[in-house]
Amino acid sequence: MKAVIMAGGEGTRLRPLTMNQPKPMLPMANRPLAGHVVALLREHGIEEIVVTVAYLANTIRTYFGDGSEFGVRIIYATEETPLGTAGSVLNAREELDERFLVISGDVLTDIDLGALVRHHDECGSLATLALKSMENPLEFGIVITDDAGRIERFLEKPTWGQVFSDTINTGIYVLEPEVLDRVPSGRAVDFASEVFPALLEQGAPVHGYVSECYWEDVGTLEAYLRAHEDVLDSKVHVELDAFPMRPGVFIGEGAEVDPSAVIDGPALIGDNCRIGAGVRLGPYSVLGSNVRVGEGTDIERSVIHDNCYLGAGVNARASVIGRSCEVRNGVHLEPGVVLGDGCRLGGHAVVLSGVKIYPNKVVEAAATVTSSIIWESRGSRSLFGRLGVTGLANVDLSPELAVRVAMAFASALPKGATVTTSRDSSRAARMLKRAAMVGLNAAGLNVEDLEAATVPVTRFQVRNGNSRGGITVRLDPDDPQSVLLRFLDAEGNDLDEAAQRKIERLYYREESRRVLAAEIGDIGFAPRTAELYTAALFEGVDLEAIRSARYKLVLDYAYGTASLVMPTVLGKLGAEVLVVNPLVSTPGVLSFDRSVHAARLADLVRSSGAHLGAVISPDGERMTLVDDTGHMLSDAEALLVFAELVARSVPGAQLLATVDAPSALTGMCARHGASVTLMGLAASEIAAARGVADFAGDSDGGFAFPDFLPAHDAVAALVRLLDLLAPQGRSLARLTGEVPVASVVRREVHTPFEQKGTVMRTILESGRDADLVLVDGVKRIDASGWTLVVPDQDRPVTHVYAEGRDITESNARADVAAAEIRAILAES
Repeated sequence: MKAVIMAGGEGTRLRPLTMNQPKPMLPMANRPLAGHVVALLREHGIEEIVVTVAYLANTIRTYFGDGSEFGVRIIYATEETPLGTAGSVLNAREELDERFLVISGDVLTDIDLGALVRHHDECGSLATLALKSMENPLEFGIVITDDAGRIERFLEKPTWGQVFSDTINTGIYVLEPEVLDRVPSGRAVDFASEVFPALLEQGAPVHGYVSECYWEDVGTLEAYLRAHEDVLDSKVHVELDAFPMRPGVFIGEGAEVDPSAVIDGPALIGDNCRIGAGVRLGPYSVLGSNVRVGEGTDIERSVIHDNCYLGAGVNARASVIGRSCEVRNGVHLEPGVVLGDGCRLGGHAVVLSGVKIYPNKVVEAAATVTSSIIWESRGSRSLFGRLGVTGLANVDLSPELAVRVAMAFASALPKGATVTTSRDSSRAARMLKRAAMVGLNAAGLNVEDLEAATVPVTRFQVRNGNSRGGITVRLDPDDPQSVLLRFLDAEGNDLDEAAQRKIERLYYREESRRVLAAEIGDIGFAPRTAELYTAALFEGVDLEAIRSARYKLVLDYAYGTASLVMPTVLGKLGAEVLVVNPLVSTPGVLSFDRSVHAARLADLVRSSGAHLGAVISPDGERMTLVDDTGHMLSDAEALLVFAELVARSVPGAQLLATVDAPSALTGMCARHGASVTLMGLAASEIAAARGVADFAGDSDGGFAFPDFLPAHDAVAALVRLLDLLAPQGRSLARLTGEVPVASVVRREVHTPFEQKGTVMRTILESGRDADLVLVDGVKRIDASGWTLVVPDQDRPVTHVYAEGRDITESNARADVAAAEIRAILAES
């Protein structure tokens, strides 16, 4: 016996879940609805199947293929235009030369098909309909039968005044091929509204078979959640691709559940899921394959489709999350929320009850969504962020994306050129660097691989080798769960905006270069990079003076790749060095906190009697100093110390400092005949300083000596600090005590992207009477201090920096500016 599965439905009532897949492919307990139907047919010995397809037909064809993987034989009949239920079956008539069964591909049922077929044969019927008693039959076609089961009347979608029976048509039929002779061709025709009533008028035998088995149309989002509950309660017999961990709790192959996680069954966990510490999976939680759930997340009565990421502290109740969604830390989903495929919800966003968010939409951090988001989407404004291309490792920054971005980068360079690559010690960075190397080779570029190296060493190699650019892959210093791809130009500098836009155009237009097999690039390894870097570094310092000072140092490499270059550097200093955290370690980098590391280092400096200590960030770019008394210098203090030393040592020194630098910096340097130029907060602005500035620094632990490398370099900054201190004859603590006291404070105010322009315009207009500096953001200066307001490039926040005559005034100024921004937001 053959069967026809009608799988052409769009499932409009189930949107947004059916925007990217037809309703029959909607997951039900981690298997498509149509997959359960195929399994039901095979269970009853029906192995010859015709599938009628229309909406997103290739999705179904790709999944089922010829059916051999599912133990059946499948052929497809395609509707080019809607043909109705009967018309779609007529479209497959060439395959239907004997009695056959028709069933919808988007229902959940365990009906006894054998009993239905036997009833058909016993009645000698031309058509037999499977019927079901329902409490609320209004949404379905009612069928009225006589005592012998012969159908007397059909009512499609009746009103309550027309409800004479609770027996509904399930859309499951056994038909003789002669029925198709009554189906007109060339137009849309339905069985229930046209063909079956016509058969009754002709007196043909049409019978009903009332089944007591489970049947659910799954026509609404409420029904979709309810059907999952019925599966987990065993009200319907279906196959689950998982094994029982305990009664009511099923877990897929390769899934990992932290011992502290709580699973209050019934629940279903798909293959290769990762459930973090302190997670609670409440009753009727269903997780698809490859779902990652962060610490402390609480899920109940919710269905989460494949390849989703849920951060820490997420709360979801009676919600449905589509495929490949990214839900960041602290998000709250109220009952009835539905996320389409590929949505991204920023941290601590709240989505109110009943809201539907259509595929690929972006909700900003801390936003509250009160109504459905259908057409609008802020989306990512650009592929590149502040430092490069960033995203959650293997979630939104996948190997596929790394290959494509690297190909776009390579396509902007001449074929046969060389690009230097490096990474940190993490496995995520190693994986994505390899993917990027594949993209470079595929576009005809050669790769010079440094393997694990700091960002400054990578820049040095690009500048001093034969590379036309560089890619370094590492954990994002602002979010250790994310990975950052940084792209460098031929001078080792971060790409400017024009180069970024060019790569984005190639990426989004998919116009990247693909070379012939003979032109595919090669991979090589740069020799003696650490030695060459060290030799160049010491060309600009008085090495004998450093050695004569007989420094005693305590250094913290913070588990980063600085440990790979520091032994070569330290070997030339003649210093006594105590090193902590000297080995590269991904867990160590993930837990890195500058202030915590510096506090531990301070204890070691005091107890060992060292001259100073330094924490070098894992990427090798930033440094935190500790003086000989164990005092941890703030970033502003460190900037003032460096500036004081450079101004004293270099006649007529030219210094660059970010616009948030302490106001005392300019006057302090002027006393030594040095000048200070303010620059924007972006580190890339140092790139133009070579040959112009003697020193550049910011208020975040980044220091650069452009004559060596026009970029932040903690190792170079440490060596230059020792060089500058050696002839002074004063300790770091004494020098710190001599520089002005810095009292710069910071605040962050949540600001939606679309309101940032309004905020900055209003701040500018309200500050017309003050002295304004517009280097980066709006800096308002008056007699008692200054306030700086800068919108963040990547996040929905506005930064506020302020400095007064003391720390109390600084905090007051910052609070006033933050309140002003909130007032602007409230009015707009």
